[in-house]
Amino acid sequence: MRKIIPLVIFIIIGIFLFLSLNSNPNKLPSPLVGKMIPELEGKDFFTNESIKLNDLMENQMTLVNVWASWCVTCRKEHPMIMNIANNESLQLIGINYKDQKNDGQKYLEIMGNPFDEIIFDPDGRIGMELGVYATPETFLIDKEGLVLYKHIGEITPEVWNQNFLVLLKTL
Repeated sequence: MRKIIPLVIFIIIGIFLFLSLNSNPNKLPSPLVGKMIPELEGKDFFTNESIKLNDLMENQMTLVNVWASWCVTCRKEHPMIMNIANNESLQLIGINYKDQKNDGQKYLEIMGNPFDEIIFDPDGRIGMELGVYATPETFLIDKEGLVLYKHIGEITPEVWNQNFLVLLKTL
């Protein structure tokens, strides 16, 4: 009997690991989709003044992109974010997540700044309230503050066209 218990535990763990092979981290559910964006307050990246995320939206379609200078995928995604910034009907808000301000500033100097506003989130508190799993993560928020879509990972042209642009065209 003592030899069977470890075998059973091993089999159960093996089954869970096998089932997790088919999971896609980009498909993790977000508790915010379909709900209003929570009241979030942080510091402006450049001025260090207190700002509220909700006040920045002011009846505009908004893309909130959570990024960090240490994030390799954020660097890969950045040219696409720069292209998205050319869409004048869409406001871009960046949340600099768990980063050092100097590193974030260097990143923007080298890569370019596509954001209309940036909130500095050095301790990850705002990211936690948004349910951020990893960087980059991007939220599409309508004019009333309703979270329409959340994407985990890099926004590629295909992701933009198949997910974000489809939603934007329907509004």
